[in-house]
Amino acid sequence: MTELLGPDGPLARQVAGFAPRPQQQDMAAAVAAILNDSGTLIVEAGTGTGKTFAYLIPALLAGARVIISTGTRHLQDQLYYQDLPVVRQALKVPVKAALLKGRSNYLCRYRLQATEQEGRLPSLDQVAELRRIHAWAGRSQRGDITEIPDVPESSLIWPRVTSTVDNCLGQDCPQFDDCFLVKARREALAADVLVINHHLFCADLALKETAGFAELLPKAEAFILDEAHQLPEIASHFFGQSLSGRQLSELVRDTVVEQLREAADFVDLRRRAEALESAIPALRQGLGAADHRALWQEIAAQSAVVEAVSQLTEVLDRLREALKEAAQRGKGLENCHRRGEDLAQRLLTLTGPNSNPDQVRWFETRGRGFTLSLTPLDIAPVFQKQMTARPGAWIFTSATLAVGQGFEHFAARLGLQDYAALRLDSPFDFARNTLLYHPPELPDPGVSHYTAALLEAVLPVLEASRGRAFLLFTSYRALREAAAVLADRLAYPLLVQGDRPKTALLHQFRSLGNAVLLGTASFWEGVDVRGEALSCVIIDRLPFASPGDPVVQARIESLRQRGEDPFRCYQLPHAVITLKQGAGRLIRDVSDRGVLVLGDPRLLSKFYGRVFLDSLPPMPRTRKLERVQAFFALE
Repeated sequence: MTELLGPDGPLARQVAGFAPRPQQQDMAAAVAAILNDSGTLIVEAGTGTGKTFAYLIPALLAGARVIISTGTRHLQDQLYYQDLPVVRQALKVPVKAALLKGRSNYLCRYRLQATEQEGRLPSLDQVAELRRIHAWAGRSQRGDITEIPDVPESSLIWPRVTSTVDNCLGQDCPQFDDCFLVKARREALAADVLVINHHLFCADLALKETAGFAELLPKAEAFILDEAHQLPEIASHFFGQSLSGRQLSELVRDTVVEQLREAADFVDLRRRAEALESAIPALRQGLGAADHRALWQEIAAQSAVVEAVSQLTEVLDRLREALKEAAQRGKGLENCHRRGEDLAQRLLTLTGPNSNPDQVRWFETRGRGFTLSLTPLDIAPVFQKQMTARPGAWIFTSATLAVGQGFEHFAARLGLQDYAALRLDSPFDFARNTLLYHPPELPDPGVSHYTAALLEAVLPVLEASRGRAFLLFTSYRALREAAAVLADRLAYPLLVQGDRPKTALLHQFRSLGNAVLLGTASFWEGVDVRGEALSCVIIDRLPFASPGDPVVQARIESLRQRGEDPFRCYQLPHAVITLKQGAGRLIRDVSDRGVLVLGDPRLLSKFYGRVFLDSLPPMPRTRKLERVQAFFALE
């Protein structure tokens, strides 16, 4: 591995500007050893290590089937279309690779046809988008919805022309032989290296996919999980259950469509479906007008909720009766019947008696929608069981897995045992190119005027940096307060999360070159802005998960009942990893320079502050604004 990633190796000849890095070579050697001997490896590779090449080279040379999973679809595309071809060409190995995404990423020809036949769309924009999709469908080879840039991925037309586990007809679909998803899965089964994402990986582990397919992912001898810090939360979702108002509405819509196609004389079926549609808003209203997340037990006994659940159950049962009778009329109605049965069972599980203390039931309302959820408090046993059922090499890697110097927190959440561990510092020169600034005399973050005080402290920093900054907040409330204050006091362009789509904001931020962007959770990770456009990252508070969040609240209580300290073994390590992600936005390339501003005074006043600071790269630290101004004056 040292030779392959060395100054005279194939990567140096293939990649312009390639520079050998000892950290990259060490990681590649460790990955190669695990691939050869099997077992589990955890690797934290700091920003700039080049971890993608470090695992791709041994993976392509392993002579085994390898599944590589990434954190997002964007990273999945980057790995498959950019990084993997470079390594394959450099090594000159005849490895067959494939890309596989979740079914909602592929156009469904059957649902496209059904939507066109239905002829009822809520807006002229969707009518125009449907025409574009129809034209694209005739020439697309993969059916991947990212191929069509003039229909945004956020468009409400996509749920109408893509399938879900619920509404896919599987092998009974008349379009099965021309199905884009089936084609992608066939390619996946024949691949030596398969690139997927964590949602798909966890769906497979949780055996979520049934709908006519024998298996979702092929068997493999090795699994490489990049951005592995995201796995525990994603797996918790897939090992649980959920039911949304949107799923119920989609059952109504599909029932109406299939009734017109397969049972036009069964008018009562349509009436019962429409009755269900009327009952959905009643439950949303019963859950409260405001956007909210809370434990189900907090509202389960309220009369409005009890009545809404009872009404919803009743109309869903009446629809199920009619669908049972209609199921023999056609495959579409048969599928609707199966979905009705499944949704009814989920509704009972999520709102009926709960006797399992290892699970938490909660709900979330947003706008006119709602979701009822059940989440396991500890996924370690089931995740470890699934790993045991798939023996081979398991590699978990990310830039943020360790707390301090250890991996105990991450390993415990997934039940990892007998693992090898490797922690590699970033090769970037943080001592020379960065500065960590703690603004002095800030109040406790719990006081009402904290955000206002922080903004007063960072305005001179933004002046010194000439914009070019991210302000990362732990809450939307603080973000909105900052947006209102800075709108009148900032001499640089102000970009605010929510005003435009994330990709559009980032494009504008890069192109302006002197903007200040305000963001919350989604901007703390997976954002790569290289160069001078981002020269300052300001983080308002230590990112402790809200104890009012229903899942966090239940996990804290569960740990407490087991005699463990929830702060030390859950809340603190989770916050450390999140802070490392946010701080990691600052330095993305060897030539980057920048200032990290950590406003929270608890970093210096509380015993746990040292845990956060020891987990960050080795940056010079100051409490003097003059040093910040001098740092930027050197540019």
